[in-house]
Amino acid sequence: MSAPGPAGAPVGFVGVGNMGKLMAANLAAAGFALVIRDSDPGAQARFVAAHGGTPADAPEAFAGVEVVVTMLPDGAAVREAILGWEGGIAAALKPGAVVLDMSSSDPVGTQALGADLAPAGIRVVDAPVSGGIVRAGSGTLSLMVGGDDEDAFALVAPLLAAMGERIFRTGPLGSGHAMKALNNFLGASAYTTAAEALAIGTRFGLDPAVMLDVINTSTGRSFNTEVVLKQEVITGRYATGFALGLLAKDVGIAASLAESVGVDAPACELVRGRWAQALDGLGFAADHSAAHRQWWPIDLTAAATADPAGDEAPG
Repeated sequence: MSAPGPAGAPVGFVGVGNMGKLMAANLAAAGFALVIRDSDPGAQARFVAAHGGTPADAPEAFAGVEVVVTMLPDGAAVREAILGWEGGIAAALKPGAVVLDMSSSDPVGTQALGADLAPAGIRVVDAPVSGGIVRAGSGTLSLMVGGDDEDAFALVAPLLAAMGERIFRTGPLGSGHAMKALNNFLGASAYTTAAEALAIGTRFGLDPAVMLDVINTSTGRSFNTEVVLKQEVITGRYATGFALGLLAKDVGIAASLAESVGVDAPACELVRGRWAQALDGLGFAADHSAAHRQWWPIDLTAAATADPAGDEAPG
């Protein structure tokens, strides 16, 4: 098959939400002709109006597409788009086509999807992303790429280059999704422990802003202390653009992966429980940086800006 691109076949893109619309826009800017699908008709229409492309109101719109990128909330949504929606996008694809799943999916489910599509000659490559809204917009995401088919990787490589700056080959199909879940487990763990330290310090009488200044020049520093807590929590912005429900889901995937490979992972179980608690209390769409609000009645923003001794939020 010819490589997709300005002179080649169009590229399907499924999921133009907060991250997907920025990634798809980079593909459009690089000259790729796009077929756009989103379960929200408004999001689909807004993207096409802003960046061009063909709206996909039925799977038949993907006929002639050689690569379908999916950027959806989870593997179940990917499976629904590819195999379920009005018969599934896969029914419109020719043998040799590639599903490039850039969602944060369950690696075991990704392997199952690959097995289900193989009889039709459709390949799957998993390439979840890291870098958030800012790097999605600038096309500098880190990409974790799993897959068993080198020809399939060669077909999607130009797309990956338009969306990401660092491309890591992680191994066979599903390994990219496993790596993403484990990375996000580490990020969720760092937030959990750092927020806990701020809560303890605030109750003792420390100013959380000063605490972060100390931590960020010391061994306790992390992305969460330098960015999430410093720029979002103590300022009261809570606007990273990453939903709490998505991070809770990723920690759950990591914990399930530990179970499936027989690794005793008590820390992962504790973090999964903590984020499940935040999800139950704050809801899926809450910004993940607000998770601490569910864990303690301590207003870190007020403590940082008004009362260094710490104010208790309403229970």
